[in-house]
Amino acid sequence: MFFIMGVSQNQKKLDFKQLNVYKCCGKYSNIEVYMTYWYFMFFFIPIIKWNKEYYIKTSCCEKVAKIASEIGRKIEKGEEVNLNMDEIDFGQIEDNVKICTNCGYTTEEDFIYCPKCSNKL
Repeated sequence: MFFIMGVSQNQKKLDFKQLNVYKCCGKYSNIEVYMTYWYFMFFFIPIIKWNKEYYIKTSCCEKVAKIASEIGRKIEKGEEVNLNMDEIDFGQIEDNVKICTNCGYTTEEDFIYCPKCSNKL
């Protein structure tokens, strides 16, 4: 008699939709919430899951940020959650970067108007 068992890692996309303007690019976009976890399988059937972590990904510029486990668990259970995008750290935006809300042009120069579309920055 032999047993087939093992440990592996997996990712699951959770059912969550929220439309917002994101500070990473200044555009409207939806976010996707993903859960990553490790699991033990016995005869290719997942038995136990552990080490769950939750991430969001923007659909506009595909930036990824980790969110708190409490919020992730609420989203996983299907509860109503409104993410505050000002509190989420995408880790790559500096204070001196200006992003045009009209066309998405990014610049570090001290422009008052966008050089691409003439919209006020």
